[in-house]
Amino acid sequence: MRLHTETIGSGPDVVILHGLFGSGDNWRNQAKKLAGNFTVHCMDARNHGESPHMATMNYPAMAADVFTTCESLNIKQTHLIGHSMGGKAAMQMAILHPELIDKLIVVDIGPRQYPRHHDEILDGLSKLYDNPPPNRIQADTVLADYVEDKLVRAFLLKSLQRNSQGEYQLKFNVPAILHSYDQIAAAIEPPETFSGYEAAALFIKGAESNYLLPEDRDSVLSIFPHAKVKTISGAGHWPHSEKPEVVYKIIADFLVQSPGD
Repeated sequence: MRLHTETIGSGPDVVILHGLFGSGDNWRNQAKKLAGNFTVHCMDARNHGESPHMATMNYPAMAADVFTTCESLNIKQTHLIGHSMGGKAAMQMAILHPELIDKLIVVDIGPRQYPRHHDEILDGLSKLYDNPPPNRIQADTVLADYVEDKLVRAFLLKSLQRNSQGEYQLKFNVPAILHSYDQIAAAIEPPETFSGYEAAALFIKGAESNYLLPEDRDSVLSIFPHAKVKTISGAGHWPHSEKPEVVYKIIADFLVQSPGD
């Protein structure tokens, strides 16, 4: 399918893929900074934001969405940035369509399978999905029974918008995400014929996050043998919003590096 995409700037193409429960808008500030030198495309994943809803949600399907969208935008080659779920989709793209990608940046995620850890969030979102709230205050009150962290609730409720009837409704396809959660948490599995991604790859880790650990090094290098890792002090799983200037500099410097630097 073709994904909803917001495009700004001019220059070489950069495609950005957001994480679970997010949207392309999560990367708006980084996109604005990069737009001085690049044409930046922030895509909403299937079942998120303004993109279509589909029952299937796995990384081959999500990579196919990105490939189809790039074709529709006449993108012949692009730098690709992905965070969390979007980072796994970006890794899958690099494996299946390496010819499309110039440089790959993966933010705070590895290629391994992750344990379930969003069940309470999914329970809360299911409650809001099945019983749309009359206002944002009520939505936050309902979600607070499942999600204690106010900042996490604020992030999730960014996707609560009024529909054409003026009623509040989540942009997420909550049933599809719930049904496909194990596939979203699954490892990236290269095909048997895959011999390694040979282009430049950068993994950015939040120092306070447990998503990308030292023991993930071997699994990363087995797929991306030339990968480099940058760790952001004082950042957790969302370093692009927690330490935006540091992350922007790391990304911008990497994108302009010559091969072998």
